[in-house]
Parts: sequence; structure tokens; C-alpha cells
Amino acid sequence: MNLSEARELFPGVQDQVYLNVSLNGLMPFPSRDAVLAHLDKRVMGKAVKEELHAQAERVRELVAGLIGADPVEVAITKNVSEGLNIFASGLDWRPGDNVVFCPELEHPNNVFLWYHLRETKGVEIREILPEAGHIPLERMVEAMDDRTRVATVSHVTFSPGFITDVQALATEARSRGVLTLIDSAQSAGSIRTDVRELGVDAISIGTQKNLLAFYGLGFLYVRKDLAESLNPVFVARYGMDLGPDAHETAISPGTLDFRPGALRFELSNYNYIGLAAVEPSLELIHSLGMDQIEPHVRGLAARLAKGMLAAGLPVAGGEPGPHLAHIVAVGESGGGRHYSADDPAMNELFHHLVSNGVTISIRRGILRMSVGLYNDEADIDRVAELSRSWVG
Repeated sequence: MNLSEARELFPGVQDQVYLNVSLNGLMPFPSRDAVLAHLDKRVMGKAVKEELHAQAERVRELVAGLIGADPVEVAITKNVSEGLNIFASGLDWRPGDNVVFCPELEHPNNVFLWYHLRETKGVEIREILPEAGHIPLERMVEAMDDRTRVATVSHVTFSPGFITDVQALATEARSRGVLTLIDSAQSAGSIRTDVRELGVDAISIGTQKNLLAFYGLGFLYVRKDLAESLNPVFVARYGMDLGPDAHETAISPGTLDFRPGALRFELSNYNYIGLAAVEPSLELIHSLGMDQIEPHVRGLAARLAKGMLAAGLPVAGGEPGPHLAHIVAVGESGGGRHYSADDPAMNELFHHLVSNGVTISIRRGILRMSVGLYNDEADIDRVAELSRSWVG
């Protein structure tokens, strides 16, 4: 399948220009159909637990294939935040250990957990300031010492949406014995995210954005040998290894044998309807391939950035370059609140675009326009035209 054929699977592109995958990706027809089939079975009392479990394992394999991992290194979670917390809380922290990160460019859910560890475990917080909207990797490396346990970054920041050179950070961190934890909420599914190539230790992913499915489902990759050195804070049957033929209600009194790799972090029943939705989306992503998807979305983002600049609008990061993923930010980063900008002109431009059928977001005072695999050049040119007409 090519991208123009794939676009036909997304009814949400028909009556709007949808540039909001960084909030929610559009769902394709096959995902809707899979959800309806799931609901029909539930309504009619025909749902079979073994089939649901089999689907969970198929999805696990699809995610593992997408990120270049082994399936036992992928735990099924509730969302990105849960995955980050599972990893952070599983480490054997000692007072005086430290974590290095750039809180101004992280989603709040990759910030609060570290403050909590500071209060509960005596972990030192080493906060790095951003530089022109970028996470300064040199400053992060300089902040590491022999008590640094974790360096954490977003692969693509949620605002202003720049790509972080995760591979470079992981290389420097590994040479110093520091673990790397990556928030991949804004990357996996749109930007190539191969854990072996990147050399990272853990990645947390959600399904509602670039994986084109629901809220309430995610995945946590942890390198197998590392996962088996961590201590799960919460323990339940799905994380226990009682043999391949043991029923899900089986128990082995007095023993605590964990499943291999990241599977030890799973608790009990999954978000089965979420799994039903994401399986067709993942199959679509696999059929298109990241070698087709990433150049497409980044190319459209570059086209959009150039169009905004030509209209005289302030594009974060300026001219397209290696920093540009599939997100184009217009305005002054940090110049406002979550859903509005301090600059009245940016609020006016936002309302002008929305009133003309363009779906975008405002995050931290900037207009965030995020490209999905279902967008095309006509979408981009429409937004550029509307923006030029507004500038006058």
C-alpha cells in the first residue's frame, strides 16, 4: 500500500485539514471495524478470553517489530506515563543518586515522577535549561557523574516538537554507566524508533497519537537483561512465570518467579478494546513502512514550515533542518498557557485556521501543527494559503 491509498482509510481527512496527530492521531476504518467487531462479541456474550490473549500477543509482536525489539522486552501498559513510572520506580535508588533531564521541554508526566523520587528516595534532580527550544545534549552530558543513574529525554518534544539526537545521548550515557529512558509519545509510528540503533535502555510509547488508536493503552520497552534486574513495584498474575500451560488464575504458593524481560511488569487484564483498535493501525504502519512514513511526514512538515516563514510568521527553529520532525510550531515557545498564547496575533491566527476547517493545537503558547501519515500536500498548501490570507 502507498500513502495515497492509505489516506482513503481515514474518513477524518474528508471535511477538515487535520494537523493534530500530536494530540490524537486519526483512526482508520479498519480500526473502527475491529472495535465494532469486538463490541459485537461482548454484546452477544461471544468474547473468548483465549482469543483476547492471542490478540494481545500479536500486538506485542507488532510493536516489537516496529521498534526493533524482542517481544519479551515489550510490556503492555496503560500509557506513556505508566511506562515511565514503572521503569523509574523499579530502579534501586540510593540517596544521592541523580537524574539528568530538561523539564521545560518534557511533558509534565516525565517531570513529576522525578520530583516524587526526590521526596521519597533522596534522588538529586539535575535540571538542564533548554537552548532555543532544543534539549542541549552537551549540557546533559556535562551534568553526569558517577552518581547519575538516568538521563531522560523525549525523542520528539511535545512543544516545540524538535527531534532529540537520542543516539548521541545514549552513546555518551552508556560510556558513563548512565541509563537512558526515552519518552516516545511523539515519535514511534512517525519517526524511525529502532531501540538497537538508538542504543537506549528503555522507551515508553502510547497508542493515541502516531499509532492511530485510543487513549488508555501503551507499551514499555526495557532491554531484557536490564528489565530482569529491576524490581516491579506492583506485582500480579500476568507478571508471574508459572509455566506455559498454567491458567491465568494459577498460583504457586510461596514462590515469586517473574516472567522474562519486561513481561514481569504486567499486572492483569489488558485494555482489550484498545488492543483491538491498535492492531489494524500497527498493521497499516508496518505495511507502509517507516522508510516511507518518516520522509513523508517530515517532508510535509518542511513544506509547511517554509510556507509559514514565507508568510512572515515566526516558526520555531527557523528554516527546516535536522531538528524538524513532523511538528511545526508557530509563535514564541513558552509565551503563553497550555491552550492560549500571550501574543494576541497567535490566538487570532489559531481561530482563523480553526474557523476555516483546520484542526491544530496550542501548547505552551505556540501553535502546534503536527503531520500524520494521512496528510498530503493539498492539506499543507491549504494551511499556508489561509495563513497568507490572514497576514494580508
